[in-house]
Amino acid sequence: MKIDLTDTTASKINKALVQGRRAIGTPAVGMVLTLVVVTDEENAYDAMRAATDASREHPSRTLVVIRRVSRSPRDRTKSRLDAEVRVGADAGSGETVVLRTYGDVADHAQSVVLPLLLPDAPVVVWWPVNAPVDPAQDPLGALAQRRVTDSYAAEQPVRDLAARAKTYTPGDTDLSWTRITPWRSMLAAALDQVVCEVRGVEVEGEEFNPSCELLAMWLADRLAVPVRRTLSAGPGLTAVRMDTDCGAIALDRADGSLATLSIQGQPDRAVALKRRDTAELIAEELRRLDPDDTYASALRYGVDRLRSTDGGPEGGQTPAKGEAAAVPVPAGSSAKAPAKDAAGSAPVKKAAAK
Repeated sequence: MKIDLTDTTASKINKALVQGRRAIGTPAVGMVLTLVVVTDEENAYDAMRAATDASREHPSRTLVVIRRVSRSPRDRTKSRLDAEVRVGADAGSGETVVLRTYGDVADHAQSVVLPLLLPDAPVVVWWPVNAPVDPAQDPLGALAQRRVTDSYAAEQPVRDLAARAKTYTPGDTDLSWTRITPWRSMLAAALDQVVCEVRGVEVEGEEFNPSCELLAMWLADRLAVPVRRTLSAGPGLTAVRMDTDCGAIALDRADGSLATLSIQGQPDRAVALKRRDTAELIAEELRRLDPDDTYASALRYGVDRLRSTDGGPEGGQTPAKGEAAAVPVPAGSSAKAPAKDAAGSAPVKKAAAK
């Protein structure tokens, strides 16, 4: 069911939500959180579809905030709020409100969003594109417990990661980090099967891919060994190779779907490691609402390395194809130091942990 409201207010939107729930016969509210999606008109459809799919796992009230610019110069300063209320099958397992803001309302979207938040429920804000440099200081981000950005959508993804590290606030996260969760889990499981010392790592993937950079930072942070970042044609992250004192360990994914895990002394194994769509990534992020300390540690570790590989005025450049950059080991670190947990709990560096 859809209800269109033109030149409306937050009070009228709340009444339309109640009216819609009664019309479809579900007056009770069973949502567990409020998801605020801040996007533009061009990307609104894909963002709403991903949020709707994710709501089947996490029933939520989704507020889609779209800033509109009037074409007529006379109307550019006129403040207006248009809304589209969706309930029932049109909104997945929750409710969706599309808010199109004009004029001064666009600059104060938090005043419209605040009355529409579910009472006593956590708030997550997601910027599919055009995320602010400091999400926690953004007026909408200040309302949320979790703030989700996507460096992959930025014009300069690696420089965007460096900016995120400077402004990180507990509760911030990035879909580029979420994309490497299966890789981190698989690498942790691989190292859990052997008793050996990791001496170096190579991360191979597309140029300017923030997920590749984050995985390299995470490995350098957790293993305290040199990490080389090499380039490939993709898609995305293609391989991770670890040099150990008992043979090589490699996780190679050339086609973006199926990977091969190779461990010295064991037969090669095919593992499913497909590239996930946005709905799966958002659903994963909504499973936890506490700060991600592992992401924070990896992000902060990479700031100096990103600066050291700056390629000029554009910044955040990676080595030319065929070359590699080593991620430095922190001062005072040793390759034999105990490793921290990998995907949150599983040990990474088995030999050191033992």
